[in-house]
Amino acid sequence: MSIKEKILEDMKTAMRAQEKERLATIRLIMAALKQREIDERIVLTDEQILAVLNKMIKQRRDSITQYEAGHRADLAQKEAEEIRVIQQYLPAQLGEAEVDQIITAAIQESGAASAKDMGKVMGLVKAKVQGKADMMIVSAKVKERLAG
Repeated sequence: MSIKEKILEDMKTAMRAQEKERLATIRLIMAALKQREIDERIVLTDEQILAVLNKMIKQRRDSITQYEAGHRADLAQKEAEEIRVIQQYLPAQLGEAEVDQIITAAIQESGAASAKDMGKVMGLVKAKVQGKADMMIVSAKVKERLAG
């Protein structure tokens, strides 16, 4: 079953169970997927769907930061709930030790020695962890590792 089929099944289940918040989030996901399909005139693959989902999560994390700065805990909580629903369609997240291992291997493979080589390392790391880890955290770890 593809990710899109699972999302459609979950939408039907949410409708039957009258889970309004969950249904609203799933509809947002479907709208984002449909928009990308129409804009690019393609049928999205699972990999492309994961990219859309990751982008949605990133947008919500940014919104949470803004809402918390504006003392709007209610809206930040709503965004956090949406993240929780979206994450159900992403593959299992890698642990910190696994991410560190991948970064170490990428640094050795690329022969990176300084922060100037961050692009090489990130290219190798991104291919392995895309959708399985928060790329902002991964990027910070790579930068820290190359700086020190």
